Amino acid sequence: MNTVMTSGKRKKAIARAIIKEGKGIIRINNRLLELLEPELLKLKIMEPLLLADKLTGKIDVDVQIKGGGTTSQADAARLAIARGLVKFANDSTLEKAFDEYDRNLLVADVRRKEARKPNTNSKARAKKQKSYR
Repeated sequence: MNTVMTSGKRKKAIARAIIKEGKGIIRINNRLLELLEPELLKLKIMEPLLLADKLTGKIDVDVQIKGGGTTSQADAARLAIARGLVKFANDSTLEKAFDEYDRNLLVADVRRKEARKPNTNSKARAKKQKSYR
């Protein structure tokens, strides 16, 4: 039995996907994808599955997501699923289709929140206002 494990990151969210041969069951944090809310994030997670529609009915996908907010969790999940599908299928045409549709399906977005600077109670780039009078 062929099993593939992949991961995806976005900001503080980390998703781990396990893809194996099966009947087309997709679970996100042990809940079926159809029951996931909000609808927009569910559609975002489904993008790689819709692009690889020939493969979707033959596999089971189990994704565990930790950390981050809802949107970054959805981005991390779609990254992990897309990477797993490419690895499972071992197909360059699928990889090319993902790359043409959206590069962030295969390549992680490495932007992170900038750290606050020492000795200030303000935000990362905020400067103290100077008075001339």
